[in-house]
Amino acid sequence: MTAGATTRPDTSRVVVTGMGAISALGNDAATHWSALREGCSGIAGLVHPRISELRVHVAAQVHGFHPEAHFDERLLALLDRVSQFAIIASKQAVAASGWSPHGTPASRIAVVVGTGVGGETSRDDECRKLYADGAARVHPFSIVRAMASAPASQVAMAHGATGPVFAVSSACASSNHAIAQAALMIRSGIADVAIAGGAEACLSFSVLKAWEAMRVLADDTCRPFCQQRRGLVLAEGAGMFVLESLAHAKGRGATPIAELAGVGMSSDAGDIVAPSASGAAAAMRAALASAGLAPTDIDHINAHGTGTPSNDVTETQAIRETFGRHADRIAVTSTKSMHGHALGAAGALELVAVLCAMRDGVVPPTANFLSRDDACDLDVVTGLARPMAIRAALSNSFAFGGLNAVLALTATSG
Repeated sequence: MTAGATTRPDTSRVVVTGMGAISALGNDAATHWSALREGCSGIAGLVHPRISELRVHVAAQVHGFHPEAHFDERLLALLDRVSQFAIIASKQAVAASGWSPHGTPASRIAVVVGTGVGGETSRDDECRKLYADGAARVHPFSIVRAMASAPASQVAMAHGATGPVFAVSSACASSNHAIAQAALMIRSGIADVAIAGGAEACLSFSVLKAWEAMRVLADDTCRPFCQQRRGLVLAEGAGMFVLESLAHAKGRGATPIAELAGVGMSSDAGDIVAPSASGAAAAMRAALASAGLAPTDIDHINAHGTGTPSNDVTETQAIRETFGRHADRIAVTSTKSMHGHALGAAGALELVAVLCAMRDGVVPPTANFLSRDDACDLDVVTGLARPMAIRAALSNSFAFGGLNAVLALTATSG
């Protein structure tokens, strides 16, 4: 492995020490990962009160979630479903890290949460009351429930963080951009610890109708890189992480899960919808450079892998452009085949998969795979999970608008 992150001082090396998740696969990170490892899909028939008015009939929904079990009535009135998910996942991450926010100056704690649409269910409900039902007024907390920054603010209040706190919204790359911003703040010395990730609760009637209109949704399930792929499957959920400088982690005796060695970001500056192989490749190259890694150091990629005809081919081209002949030696998977496409939370749910894959030495499969597409000629892991040691991995997120964000993870050392 080439010199890079390990040559930095411990104060500017960023490690992940805790993670939390809520998804269609389970309401905590361990359950989420167990399902991924076993190749179990959380995609099922859509449960929605207006299902008869929808053409989309499959989704990856969170089940068995009871908000009143987690929040008192007064706080619940302030929280859209997206903020509920973010808070729950953040508390899991903090507990798993063994870190107490009281042990770090509050001004040195940052919170960055990515979301594509924010408090969409609250917005949808209040608009229906206003425009369809003719209501004279809306809920007095409509703004604070629906605003895109609400999850970040609520997570900060839950943990007493008074350092930099903000939202990132870059469609399907929101989580990776949020985690990247958090890592860069730690690397630059602005913060010692960050709670970062993404959350989405987007399965409102209006959002479902809007995605229907784009004609990119699958009518059966999500089959990334497969000849029979028919589109993406919408999902909801959240993934949150505790990031800290290696110096801070060592100071409290914490054992990191992995090192967030580098981040790469780029913009296609081209088509608002069609992906660009060169833009995606630029982000991957930037992540490698940021981490001080050579292309041959990468053993595994958790692909953006949406299951749409164009995305999977373009991502294949981008991986080949970045890695050349080494692309054939990289174990590629798309966990969207199981947890669905959670838009702004997608990268966070995928980072849980990458971290657990590195920790346990096993790459989860791309589920629902039927037959190979010659245009997606990568080493896609299918069928059963693949046991293998992972020295370094990438997690890719490529969004509408040509917004690309890639995370580079390495096994910790030093």
